[in-house]
Amino acid sequence: MSTTRRGLLAAFLLSFALLMAPAGLHAQTADPLPSWNDGQAKQSIQAFVERVTRKGGPDFVPLNERIAVFDNDGTLWSEQPVYFQFMFALDRLRELVKANPTLAAREPYKSALSGDPAALAALGEKGLLQIMALTHAGATTDDFAASVSTWLATAQHPRFFRPYTELVFQPMLELLAYLRANGFKTFIVSGGGVEFMRVFAEKVYGIPPEQVIGSSGKIEFALDGDTPSLRKLPEVEFIDDGPGKPVGINRFIGRRPIFAAGNSDGDLQMLQWTTMNKGPRFGLIVHHTDAVREWAYDRSSHIGKLDKALDQAPTRGWLVVDMQADWNAVYPFEKK
Repeated sequence: MSTTRRGLLAAFLLSFALLMAPAGLHAQTADPLPSWNDGQAKQSIQAFVERVTRKGGPDFVPLNERIAVFDNDGTLWSEQPVYFQFMFALDRLRELVKANPTLAAREPYKSALSGDPAALAALGEKGLLQIMALTHAGATTDDFAASVSTWLATAQHPRFFRPYTELVFQPMLELLAYLRANGFKTFIVSGGGVEFMRVFAEKVYGIPPEQVIGSSGKIEFALDGDTPSLRKLPEVEFIDDGPGKPVGINRFIGRRPIFAAGNSDGDLQMLQWTTMNKGPRFGLIVHHTDAVREWAYDRSSHIGKLDKALDQAPTRGWLVVDMQADWNAVYPFEKK
């Protein structure tokens, strides 16, 4: 090959390399967490992921052990003024009252229908479970899923006037995707109803139904001719909250996570179970500090109370994410 031809070929190859470099460089250096402000929170997350995925490094974690668990209410989407599933239950209760008006005069339904957050909080777990039993039981699992799907497509949040599935946290969606891109298997471990969350978790979070753990009622199998069904019963089987979360993780996952994210004292034991063990561990608490874009609440809140877990965070080494300071966007619609 002549000197001239070699020069032309080299110039062509160099031009081609320069042309292709920006796309490849962008793919490698694009920020996986653009809704997180640069700072200690974002840096500590990325540093942890880099540590556990660096082959040959002292903290390398094999793929099958990269388990990350996330609470749902208040961690992946908002939870004020009451848990969104309870809003669904209230709408169902109103429909039942139309058919049976006497329900409106009986407790706990009377307090629930009042719309007063303090009255709802005063119902306690027993009252809430009564309402859930009345509004969720009797249907087949397929019919229940259909009713949840219809409600999510039509109901709107009373403050934002948007579908509830739009009130997911954009930074947490990015975190889920970032972890999965680095070999993590992501699970929801929530006090919410498992049948409720499974309707939207895959579409909204990218988490399939088999990776959703939640509270559950008893279900019975029935066979009507050649048609099998599962019917929801008005009895509680499992409460996946507080100390129930590590139990649920053990029962349904079978591995101790290395990453856990929550936002309230209901997540305390899950954070303890995940992080108080040998090897690299990461605990994250979403602290609701933004009254303008979302809500500001912690120790005295009737929903998502964050008290004991907030006190333990410094000594346990848990990252407390300040929503106002650490996130440049809260919801996906802010990015449009």
